[in-house]
Amino acid sequence: MGPFFAALGRFSVRFKYLVVVAWFVVTVALVALCPGIASIVKDQNSDFLPPGAPSMQAATMASPFRNVNDIDGDVIATRDNGPLTLADQDAVHRLAVAVRRLPHVVTLQEQGLSQDGRASQFVLQAAVDFGGTGTSKVLADTIRHDFTTVGAPAGLVFHLGGQVGVLVDSAAAASNSQNLTYLLSLVFIVVLLLLVFRALLAPLITLLPAALVLALSGPVIAASTRIGVQVGSITQIILIVLILGAGTDYGLFLVFRVREELRRGRTVADAVTYALTNVGETITFSAFTVMVAMMSLLLSQFGFYQGLGPALAIAIGLMLLAGLTFLPALLAIFGRVVFWPSKATDMGGEQPGIWGRVAARAVKRPTVVLAGLVAFLVVMACGLINTPTTGWADTTTGPAGSDSAAAQQALDAHYPQASAGIYATLMLFHFPQPIWEHPQTLGTIQQALSTNKAFLQVGGPLPVNPKTGALLVTPAQLAQWHRLLGPAQNLPALEPASVALPPAAYNVYLSTVAYISADGRTVQWVTLLKDNSTSSAHDLDQVPALRQAMALVGHDAGADQVGVFGTLSFTYDVDNLSNSDLHRILPFVTVLIALLLAIVLRSLVAPLYLAVSVVLSYLAAMGVSAILFVHFGFTSGLNFIMPFMMFIFLTALGSDYNILVMTRIREEAHKRSLRQAVPYAVGMSGGTITTAGIILAGTFGVLAAAVGNQSGADQIRQLGLGIAAGVLMDTFLIRTLLVPALVTLIGRWNWFPSALSRYAVDTAPVAEEA
Repeated sequence: MGPFFAALGRFSVRFKYLVVVAWFVVTVALVALCPGIASIVKDQNSDFLPPGAPSMQAATMASPFRNVNDIDGDVIATRDNGPLTLADQDAVHRLAVAVRRLPHVVTLQEQGLSQDGRASQFVLQAAVDFGGTGTSKVLADTIRHDFTTVGAPAGLVFHLGGQVGVLVDSAAAASNSQNLTYLLSLVFIVVLLLLVFRALLAPLITLLPAALVLALSGPVIAASTRIGVQVGSITQIILIVLILGAGTDYGLFLVFRVREELRRGRTVADAVTYALTNVGETITFSAFTVMVAMMSLLLSQFGFYQGLGPALAIAIGLMLLAGLTFLPALLAIFGRVVFWPSKATDMGGEQPGIWGRVAARAVKRPTVVLAGLVAFLVVMACGLINTPTTGWADTTTGPAGSDSAAAQQALDAHYPQASAGIYATLMLFHFPQPIWEHPQTLGTIQQALSTNKAFLQVGGPLPVNPKTGALLVTPAQLAQWHRLLGPAQNLPALEPASVALPPAAYNVYLSTVAYISADGRTVQWVTLLKDNSTSSAHDLDQVPALRQAMALVGHDAGADQVGVFGTLSFTYDVDNLSNSDLHRILPFVTVLIALLLAIVLRSLVAPLYLAVSVVLSYLAAMGVSAILFVHFGFTSGLNFIMPFMMFIFLTALGSDYNILVMTRIREEAHKRSLRQAVPYAVGMSGGTITTAGIILAGTFGVLAAAVGNQSGADQIRQLGLGIAAGVLMDTFLIRTLLVPALVTLIGRWNWFPSALSRYAVDTAPVAEEA
């Protein structure tokens, strides 16, 4: 592929101004004319799991009571200086009437005064997006604006909570985190590059293509949704880190090589062309490995991953184009001025430096180095022993200081029963005949659930005396009222004069709307589990036993289908599916990357041990994460996205450095003995790998620091720090010590079956530099 990259280099150098102007014009035009990525974010519960997952089957069973893709909202009014007045209650009612008329509001129910008389609440369901930036934000903003237009008496305070408020407030916090991540990443990269290059323009020239692609990728990804690409909310913040980190890495591959060729005495045009000829293939296959890893996410069943991979692959593809055209053109325009005022381009050639000396020592005793490193990595990987995975952190409360967080605090204080309902788990039973034909079944299930020690509370169609546990209404009475009144769904809120039924009885029967479907075939109980934390591995592990217990209850009651639906069961299915995706995709991605390595290295041997080194590095990084966050930390397990996402990122990004160091070793092996080629190649590429690794690790570290208190912050923080640790381990141990030791031990067989493998192996020792 050398001739192709040589031609591309000559083109970029000859038409350098045209190339630069074209990139800027296209970027500005697309940003101005196309929607941004934030406008097409799509997050829905139904997008996370396939239809066959137990939670989604349960959600289908629950459809007579609510649409799983509708989201809840809670509006609560409070007065700190005493009970609500009649004027206060009237203002709450006016607000409820106004909100009920808003677009996308499906249902709204006024809850009335709290028991302490100091709060009033109404709840709603809305058919809006889950991203917190589209229709959900419009609805939340409108409701909060209406707080000021209903003529509320002085001292009456409204808050919007529930999913609507939390999602919108969390999205706002996430946007702030994205801006902070972008700013801190830029500052970190620029400062580091200033220290490395000791030049004013070099950092900006290296970083500019990544910054340009970051602006360009948003509208391009948004446009790609027209052909089916999905974009999740986390894509936006990962995109910043990946483009700035990986994009700067690709820039460094070329800039360092251009500087090296300038030191050898080449002209600027020749240096840029020659550098691209030699590292163009490296950059291309480095990008291909990342793109292959990202596109493999399409094979996952978990919708969260499907909404992440293609979008990131598109961004890396744009970064590759910019790295092969835009950056060479910039280097050709500015020439040696890029490295001013340092004397980095003075003639005399580049020297291997410290990494060359480190590699020289490694090739002197490769067996000892290899054994020691493998032992260290295995010990680190042992940190995974007895380390469970957990679900996402609690997202029922908005970011600290937000309106939705204040709403939840008010709910906890004045509506403890409703507050507990946020964590409710639904037990659903479907029968072949309407329940009214066998009402005694209601009592059977009520008894079974009430005596199950897994529940703190059980609520259903049969009201219970909270003190004695005795039924206040019998199944026979409910059946009698059904024969008299028909389905509760058809009844008005106020009892008609024509109905000869005590008001209390009428209200009890009316409340069965929340528990018995209109056709009488589906019945649900709303329960509160004793152990209900999605961030607890122990609590998640109880879900299979709970489902089995409910299946037995349903079997005894004659139900033909049973479902368990709630945040805990949903998270368990997500966790289980994520692990299943990992076990299925891990070998697939490993084989694909090994094939790419085989092509770029023209070898069938080197890709084998390089792929093994990547997997070993990944396991060690996971073990380090387990030690930091679980064994010495304060979490009960690694977040469920950690194993899968760390494998994808570390496998792809770690292969970048594999390709860079191995292609340079192969290049030098044509000119000198292998024991000389390895230290020289590692020395010449060591500065690039070290700088690139620190930048990549630093950007993921910035992600962990800048995530703040947004929803899901803990899982993003774990992911950022875990990948940062893995990249540093890969940079300083794998590519600089383990790989050189392996290459030295295997000798010319590294290049089998290419012609290079048939050269005689020079085993002469290498003189160690002072």
